[in-house]
Amino acid sequence: MPANDPGASGATEFRMPSLGADMQAGTVVTWLVKPGDHVKHGDVVAEIETEKGVFEVEIASGGIVDELIVAKGAKVPVGTVLARLRSDGAPPAEVGAAAKAPAAIVAPSPAAPTPAEPPTKPASVTPAAPAERPTIPAPVTPSGRVARASPLARKIAEAKGIDLTQMKGTGPNGAITKADVERAALQPEPLARAPAPEPSIRPPAPEPLARPTTPPGTEAIAAMRHAVAAAVSRSKREIPHYYLSADINLGPALQWLTTQNQSRAVTDRILPAAVLLKSVALALRKFLGLNGFWTDGAHHPAEAIHVGVAISLRGGGLIAPAIHDADRLSIDQLMRALSDLVRRARSGGLRGSEMTDATITVSNLGDEGAASVFGVIYPPQVALVGFGNIRERPWADNGMLGVRPAVTATLAADHRATDGHYGSQFLAEIDRLLQAPESL
Repeated sequence: MPANDPGASGATEFRMPSLGADMQAGTVVTWLVKPGDHVKHGDVVAEIETEKGVFEVEIASGGIVDELIVAKGAKVPVGTVLARLRSDGAPPAEVGAAAKAPAAIVAPSPAAPTPAEPPTKPASVTPAAPAERPTIPAPVTPSGRVARASPLARKIAEAKGIDLTQMKGTGPNGAITKADVERAALQPEPLARAPAPEPSIRPPAPEPLARPTTPPGTEAIAAMRHAVAAAVSRSKREIPHYYLSADINLGPALQWLTTQNQSRAVTDRILPAAVLLKSVALALRKFLGLNGFWTDGAHHPAEAIHVGVAISLRGGGLIAPAIHDADRLSIDQLMRALSDLVRRARSGGLRGSEMTDATITVSNLGDEGAASVFGVIYPPQVALVGFGNIRERPWADNGMLGVRPAVTATLAADHRATDGHYGSQFLAEIDRLLQAPESL
């Protein structure tokens, strides 16, 4: 369901987005806007928590925030109206007495008690309910100014020793985002933290949570695996998969990479994964039937090529955010985008669009021991490409037997959208591109 729908009165409704086929509900971690704020397309307006983590969610259309419907801390199903916007110049919505009452806003789950009703014993925390977490007080300057920042931005600033009160944010109405803090951390002299306030004005420390009965992250990982399993089960039930594989000689590509990397710093070197991703993205230009979605009983090819990358998370779990317009990026740009995506997937800070825009998914086992991977299509996509590990294999070429570094490329595709002949031509195009890596 779209994150922004026009309401009956012409107002725009910002809804709980679906950040993947395995998402059923989400929790509003924080709002980065308030009623009366002006927002434009692409502004991050909220942070939403799912079984796979906390994501910054952008707005798809501009306007003025009219009202916030769902309260911070509330867990609601996908498609629930979270906020309403009005166009510039339009009068504010009529707000009646009932709408002004606290009950008009969706309340947080009972698993997170409000300060007015302190629990008599620690509340139980399950994967389905938003977990209690200690809050990080907003930084305060000696003059009393509070730095407006998202919880993710505050957490990272706390860890890196960055003073948020000396920063200007790029979020709606000057809110400091995670990206702002990370840019500040990359400066030669990061903003120094302001001296801590005197004890008399120091904010009270948050109440400690009850010690978990299971190792940290166990319940979250279990919830993530359950969500992924649900999506995979749905995929296998609803999508008629067909599978193909092809062995590809990577000798030319790896030799080209060696030459390219000789004059580069270690941090700027290109990995084989970037070359494989670029070959998939360029091949899709000729085979758009594998790039898109199956929705409402029909195939909808996508013109933009947003390649989802399967990333394993530390401690377990899997996530597949997208690299946007991968076919238009140079190898260097694609390598930087891949490194950034992996870092943010494992540390937090992915955008909602990165979780919803992927038009195909690539699973690359890298140095893992398996020679090939036959994946399950991630609905509503219609294809998934897999690469096994690169290993030296016996290789016959023009009647001569030798040893070559090779990789097995596999394709899982939706038979409603394409067929085996089409899929085999796609794999052949990937092979052709990798034999001329200088053209990637």
